[in-house]
Amino acid sequence: MPTDKNRTVYLKDYQPTDFIIETVDLVFDLGETMTTVGSEIRMRRRPGADPSAPLVFDGDGLALSGLALDGKPLLPERYDSDADTLTVRDLPEDGAFTLTVKTRINPTANSQLLGLYRTNGIYSTQCEAEGFRRITYFYDRPDVLAVYTVTIIADEKTCPLLLSNGNMVEEQTLDDGRHMARWHDPFPKPSYLFALVAGDLAMIEDRFTTMSGRDVTLRVYVEHGKAERAGYAMDALKRAMKWDEERFGREYDLDIFMIVAVSDFNMGAMENKGLNIFNDRLILADPETATDDDYARIEAVVAHEYFHNWTGNRITCRDWFQLSLKEGLTVYREHEFSADQRSRPVVRVDEVKFLRAHQFPEDGGPLAHPVRPTEYVEIDNFYTTTVYEKGSEVSRMIATLLGPDGFRQGLDLFFERHDGGAVTIEDYLKCFEEATGHDLTHFALWYHQAGTPVISVASAYDEDKRELTLTLGQTTTPTPGEKVKKPLHIPLRVGLIGPNGDNMEPSAITGGEHRKDVLELTEDEQTFVFEGIGARPAISVNRDFSAPVKIRFDQSREDRLRIAGAETDLVARWDTINALALETLVKAAGDVKAGRSVTIDGELGDVLIATAEDDALEPAFRALALTLPSELDIGRAIVDNVDPDAIHTARSAVFAAIAQAGGDSFARLTTAMENPRTFSPDAESAGRRALTNAALALAVAGEGDPARANRAYGHADNMTDMLAAMRILAHQFAGSAEAEDALSDFRRRFAGEPLVLDKWFSTLATVPGAQTLERVAALMGDDAFDETNPNRVRALIGAFASSNPTGFNRDDGAGYNFFADFILTSDKRNATLTARLMTAMRSFEALEPTRQALARRQIERIAAHDDLSRNLRDIVDRMLKS
Repeated sequence: MPTDKNRTVYLKDYQPTDFIIETVDLVFDLGETMTTVGSEIRMRRRPGADPSAPLVFDGDGLALSGLALDGKPLLPERYDSDADTLTVRDLPEDGAFTLTVKTRINPTANSQLLGLYRTNGIYSTQCEAEGFRRITYFYDRPDVLAVYTVTIIADEKTCPLLLSNGNMVEEQTLDDGRHMARWHDPFPKPSYLFALVAGDLAMIEDRFTTMSGRDVTLRVYVEHGKAERAGYAMDALKRAMKWDEERFGREYDLDIFMIVAVSDFNMGAMENKGLNIFNDRLILADPETATDDDYARIEAVVAHEYFHNWTGNRITCRDWFQLSLKEGLTVYREHEFSADQRSRPVVRVDEVKFLRAHQFPEDGGPLAHPVRPTEYVEIDNFYTTTVYEKGSEVSRMIATLLGPDGFRQGLDLFFERHDGGAVTIEDYLKCFEEATGHDLTHFALWYHQAGTPVISVASAYDEDKRELTLTLGQTTTPTPGEKVKKPLHIPLRVGLIGPNGDNMEPSAITGGEHRKDVLELTEDEQTFVFEGIGARPAISVNRDFSAPVKIRFDQSREDRLRIAGAETDLVARWDTINALALETLVKAAGDVKAGRSVTIDGELGDVLIATAEDDALEPAFRALALTLPSELDIGRAIVDNVDPDAIHTARSAVFAAIAQAGGDSFARLTTAMENPRTFSPDAESAGRRALTNAALALAVAGEGDPARANRAYGHADNMTDMLAAMRILAHQFAGSAEAEDALSDFRRRFAGEPLVLDKWFSTLATVPGAQTLERVAALMGDDAFDETNPNRVRALIGAFASSNPTGFNRDDGAGYNFFADFILTSDKRNATLTARLMTAMRSFEALEPTRQALARRQIERIAAHDDLSRNLRDIVDRMLKS
């Protein structure tokens, strides 16, 4: 793998290292502005490697302060070093040797938050993907696994806590007020899983007994004064450990499992072996400061990082091109956990909404890439929804094709065969093939081909033969670097709904491979015949969203209304309701743009009201059905020549019409769903709150008066309800006295709660309208805004750019200019964060011509700067190549 920072890295160039590393002994002497790092690396030349090949280690901004071989200092003629590379020559041709490397780093000056950094008095690390090279020279790549022993020395008063991977094997008090802790991790791991935390933190502790009877200590570390907010995360961890044992047979392997929450963190969380480091927003929760969405996200992410212990840590990636091997698979495991903990259809609908809102646009724009890319300039830019969410969908499709037993058999073989290894996508698929006898050669194309397939559906019913003929076709639009697309192997769940709303079962299906209700589309076009169908059915295609595809089906409105009212697969039922609403909204946007009045038929309102009032459906599902597609959803459906102002006007008009039609029902639901019990974050209680607040937004819109929302804000006894009411006031009655009073009250009440103020920043950043830009600019001067903290930046700048179509896409281009100014400043502080913010503009070419030209001008202005980070340069260059 190349160390030249200016090179494009290609999958085809993969080569193993010339040397094998067996053990690594690290010694950190922590200082705020100067930390010394010593590493003793026990290694040997790989059998078959060139006996004259030098050792070439990665670095990033390092300065070498010492180098020795088997305890003897190396002469300068035997090595070369610069900030980014260490090359050592004339090493033994066979046998083991020990290389000692010493470096000095400044954790306080590390604003990139990669490697070892110090913030808010806490030393912390983030080494994935290539952060370890900012600590010491090393083979910083995932296929180099070694056993680590870590010694940490620090001032005992300021850093009473010294943590690293594995189990603590020694601690002692030293002279001059310092102390030492030594940790040993017996499981070989790559450098990206190394972790260190030192500082002064509070802790909660619990225990877990594994299925084999081993006793494991569990600890969650947080800032002092916040320990009581870590209880839900601890509970989620214990449930995840038990679930992974029961569902996948995976048992935890160390004596201790630790989670540390830090406030300055580029990512959501990191799965370092035995020492997970989290953004504190994904750990801290209580009813007064966290919403139901926060609780659900904490539960999911704690589980996700724990599940990595096997899918990512015990078995890791051979190279970064295989990233989805750990992330996509672990997202799938996380989703299954959430489905079992909560409501399977509701969780699945949320997954589908996220996929469509984030991954589909990525797949259809200039940043499109396969689940397994073949090249990259900056690997940090490939921690994408394609790798994660689409990667999860690929594992889900394998489970659909093989069935739950077949999937478990393949995964068991994967764990058994590759434990302790660094493997590839091919290794993963081969385990399923060998365990079940299924050939996945064609299916593997999902990993190698970018783009979202579009499935065309045509049907014909023969009453005399009692047969339904279903013709399915697939096409995928060309993506960057891929003009020709091959047909994929696509599993589609199909349901037939009779005139009375019942599920119809065919006596036989002919025309292609299928398993129960799953049709396997493998060609450009295939025809399936359903026999023994006594009446023409309404056809529900892609039940449970069995494949991440778009469906094009010219289906009658009558059939769609039948599905919307009777479909037993609730994911498909929601999808049909959502599609009906989206069709209405797209038409309304066209009417506004053409200067026509917005008119909607009553059927959509009837469907929404009937669904909302259906007590047979769980409240969380009813809330989802009541939530109209967003302005961004509408823009994606329009595809091109998108006018954000017309979309906003149209959606507001449709929303108001539905609100007026169902005013009595929505008003009734705002009180009918109230839960008199003490607050609980469980799924049923959260669902009731979700329906209450969805109905509240409509009830208030129907009344055209903020009074009901104002009362709801004043009476709220939890963050979910308070925030919902404040957002209704701020977004539906922007500038009103009630809205400004609520916003001021919220700001005052939570002045000392940064994570809660992030919700306030985001609420203001997403108020529709051109005037929001000036307020966002002013909020950058708020005492609570910290441009060095990723959470604050995402809450204000990120929310404005990615979630405020009218405010960001002002027709004078001021939003783009403001954003570009911030990007250029931010890039010098934190390149990882900045590149991810920049993706908010990835779909600029879908805008109407005036806005498109203004957006392009600002992207070009950014690109014209010679001193961009590699992260940002990679993103803007790919945007402009489209």
